[in-house]
This record gives sequence, structure tokens and C-alpha cells, in this order.
Amino acid sequence: MQQVVEIAHHAGAAIMEVYRSGDAGETSKVDNSPLTLADLAAHRTIVEGLTRLTPEIAILSEEAADIAYPVRSQWKRYWLVDPLDGTREFIKRNGEFTVNIALIENGEPVMGVVYAPVPDVCYYGTRDAGAFVQRGNAAAQPITVKPHKAGESIKVVASRSHSDARTEALLKQLGNYQCISMGSSLKLCLVAEGAAHFYPRLGPTMEWDTAAAHAVVNAAGGTVCNLAGEELRYNKVDLHNPEFLVLPAADEALSALLKLRR
Repeated sequence: MQQVVEIAHHAGAAIMEVYRSGDAGETSKVDNSPLTLADLAAHRTIVEGLTRLTPEIAILSEEAADIAYPVRSQWKRYWLVDPLDGTREFIKRNGEFTVNIALIENGEPVMGVVYAPVPDVCYYGTRDAGAFVQRGNAAAQPITVKPHKAGESIKVVASRSHSDARTEALLKQLGNYQCISMGSSLKLCLVAEGAAHFYPRLGPTMEWDTAAAHAVVNAAGGTVCNLAGEELRYNKVDLHNPEFLVLPAADEALSALLKLRR
């Protein structure tokens, strides 16, 4: 874990070099999503680091995702990477972007590192050791989700760059709630550390967008599930995620309110 955390920090340093230069070299991918020099620099840093660390484990990165499913389907264990999650936030220069590195085993995220280089905050966790946050050079602290209490306002975290009428309609089911806007996979991490109770995502995402933070949420006692209450799975034929919800696994009241239980 600590070696992967170091790799994420190195990738963050590569991103910050571009960030401080003021020239992101912005272009667009085939799907019109933005691509910058920072995405590519972080990708190279992570692939080199993981290859040295575990040469026997395959790597699937957003910036090298054209691997056919017949090949991927043979992977029982692989790294799933988003070198720069929140490229739009990077371009806006609001600091809400992250480096995401996850280890996937049999479709499940078992380890994850999410590093935000601007605030210098790193979330990480495994299914066996729990979840932690480290801020700057301070000692890492354990984190856990916090189910909301009866009568308490539900703290909802929502995307800063993506919002729609369906999400607003869903939130109206909650009654008394307050909304926190945030970019990138930091939204999931806020639920993991108990700063928020709930994150709904009713828009498109890819597997590399969520895997690392999903591992942290699980390690902190939360769940990342589709609208039927089923945990998200990885290395599917189609790498798009379904719409999903993030919340404490033990929050039966919130689950019932959202009608997740069949």
C-alpha cells in the first residue's frame, strides 16, 4: 500500500508541474472529453511505477484503455488507473482533481489510493486494513463512514460539473438535506470519511473514475451500489458504470428512504 501511495504522490508531482506552468496543452479525445499534458505525464509515471512494483500484474489506465475484452477477461487481478480524475476541474484550476489507483481482484476493488495534489490529501484503504486519510506530512488517520441520525440533516455531496433534474428529484426524497459541491472522486471520499452521508451519481462515469475511491469507501464501511442496491463490479465488457449511489452500508434508514432494498 505505501509503495502505491508513493507512486500516486509522484504522479501528483508530475501533474503539479503542468498545473504551475499555466500551459495544460489541452486537447480533446474522440468522445470530446478533455485531455491535458498532465493526464499523460501522470499516466507515464504511474505505469512506470506499477510496472516496477508488480511486473506480473496488468494495468488498465484511462489513457491506455484500448485493450480488447477477450484479453481483459483473462485478468483475475489487475491495476485500474485514472491518472487525472477531474480534468475539467484541473482546467478550471479549482484544485478538485485526483490521482486514482485501484487493485481489482475478480471484479472487486480490494485496494485503492486517491491522492489530491493541490490540498496534499491522500485517501487509501484495503478490505483487510481499513481506510485512512493523510493530510500533508501529518500521520495518517483512520476514517469511517457515519450513518446519519434520525432528525439530522442529510449531508449530500454532488458533482460540481455534472447536475441534472433527475438528481434534484432524487434529493427531494430526502426531505431535510444540505448539499456540498465537489469535483472528481473526492465526492466518494467525503462519504468514506464521514463528512457526507450520501452521494448519488445519475450521470455517466467509467470504471477508472470510481474504482480507487470505491475501495476506500468499502474499507471505511460504506457501499457503492447501483440503483437496485447491488455493488458495482469491474472489468465488464462495457467499461461504463451504471448509475450509482454511495452511502454507509449500515444506514438502513437512508437505504429505505431511497427504496434500495428489494
